[in-house]
This record gives sequence, C-alpha cells and structure tokens, in this order.
Amino acid sequence: MGFPSVQSVLNTIISLFAVIVLGWWTRSRGLLPENVVSPLNRLVFYLAIPAMLFREIAGASFHAYFDPLLVLGTLLPPVIVFFAALGVGRLFRLTPERWGTFVQTSIHGNLGYMGLAVAFYALGKEGFARAGLLASFLILAQNFLAIVALQSLAGDTEKRWNLIFFLKTLLANPIVLTSLGAIAFSLAGLHLPGVVDRTLKILSGMALPLALLLIGASLSISPSMGGISLVGAISFLKLVLQPALGWMLFGLFDLDGACILPGIILLASPTATLSYVLAGEMGGDPSLASTAISVTTPVSGLTFVGWLVLLR
Repeated sequence: MGFPSVQSVLNTIISLFAVIVLGWWTRSRGLLPENVVSPLNRLVFYLAIPAMLFREIAGASFHAYFDPLLVLGTLLPPVIVFFAALGVGRLFRLTPERWGTFVQTSIHGNLGYMGLAVAFYALGKEGFARAGLLASFLILAQNFLAIVALQSLAGDTEKRWNLIFFLKTLLANPIVLTSLGAIAFSLAGLHLPGVVDRTLKILSGMALPLALLLIGASLSISPSMGGISLVGAISFLKLVLQPALGWMLFGLFDLDGACILPGIILLASPTATLSYVLAGEMGGDPSLASTAISVTTPVSGLTFVGWLVLLR
C-alpha cells in the first residue's frame, strides 16, 4: 500500500462529498423522505457495512495487518482528547447535558460510514482491510468513552452508571461484533466458501455508496446553532487535535510510511451520527450533537485532504 497522489486524494474526497451533497439534494427534493432514510440507515448499519467488513477482514491475514503499536497509537488520541474536552467544557461552564454531549461528540467518530469510505476509496483494498481491523478496536474505545462521558456528566440520573445499558450500547454495535467475528475467522485460518464470498460481495457493493447518500440526507443544520464556539471547539478537537496526536504517537513509536494512513483517516473522521442517538438516550443535548454532526461532516472534507496531503 503506497501513498495516494495529491490528484488522487482530491479526486477521491471531491467524489465522496459529491455523493454526500447528492444525498442532501435528494432529501431536499423529497426523493429520500424520513420514512425511507431511517429504514435504509438500518439496512446499511446492520447488513451492508457488516457484510463488507466481514468479507475484507476475514479474507485478509490478521498477522500481516495487525501491529500492536499501530493499534495503541490509534487508541490513545481519543483518550487524551476525552480529558482535554473535559477541561474545555469546564472552561465554557457548560450545563451537565451540554458538557457530556460536548465531550462525546469531540471523540466519537463516524468510522462505519465516513472513515471506512475514505480508507476504501483513497487507499484501496489493502488500506481498507487495515482500517477495518483498526476500526474494530477504535469503535470499542470511542463508544466506551462516549458512554462514560454521558453517564458521568449528563442529566439522566436513571442511566448514570447503569451497567446493563452500558454493556448493551457498547456490545450491540453490529460493526464491532462483525469486526471481532471476522478477526476470529482470520486468526483461525478459515476461508469463506465461494457462494458465501460472492453473496457478501454483492451486499458489499451497496454499502459505501448508500452510506454516503444517507449521510447527506441526514444533514440538518438548525438556524439557531446555539453555541458556534462550542461547535468550533468540537471541530478542532475531533478533526485536528485527535489525528495530530495520532501522528505524533506514530512517530514516537517509530511508525511511518503509508501504514499509518488508515489510523489517521479513522481519527480524522467527523462526529458520528450515533452520538445524536446516545445524547437523546442518556440525557444529553441532542441539538448540540446534531449540529456537531452537520458541521464536522462537511468540514472534514477539507481536513481529510489536508491530512492525506500532509502525510505524503
């Protein structure tokens, strides 16, 4: 896996965001109404993305792609940003609901839709396999931190430190379960039967294009953006500081070259749509989460280009 050229990076990111804009346009024209977007989101989240991940990770060599230092360098940045966001939230004197949401939207990246899409189209199948492997660990870490932030800070006292809700939210993620199953499959040295591989390939074909359309269809920036400084801080922490920390850690661990690109892409992913759901479920501020998603997603088009060109 080599470095993509500047032209390739620009072509990839512009193409991806063109599809996202198309999704927004189809929603505005009524071609993707809410009663269609929600079922399609579930279809992508529970079937198409898991099928693609399982096929790519299970078919790759775990030993060839797994590097403990690369995993560690990818997991530490959200932990550092978690504590940084706690401090920034205190400086802003946020209410508990906003504070918990501020922290979780600063660390919780959209890996399943945006991160993996950029890795696949910018880095190819090998880069996607590496990204999928890293994503399985990072999804666990960022969901854990997001739930901790909301359970410890948000106002819903009934769900503060509710262990059952915590485990259910953490382990019910189909991308996590699929990735862990695919890793076990790869470690066991098993091979997918031809008909299973072909079926997963067919399902995989709709995963990323449909995911990008749905991202666009879900974007909705409220006119009362309530706290532009907060959203600016979230964007900086999520899109700039977190991947910068990853870059520094990879250098500290003597990791360089194209092998670090999947980790940087995942760390630079915009705020996850799941953060809106968690904010609503756990007494956070869904409005702040929604705005953070809708702002960091288009801004990530610029930061993705910046990181991929900078690291060449």
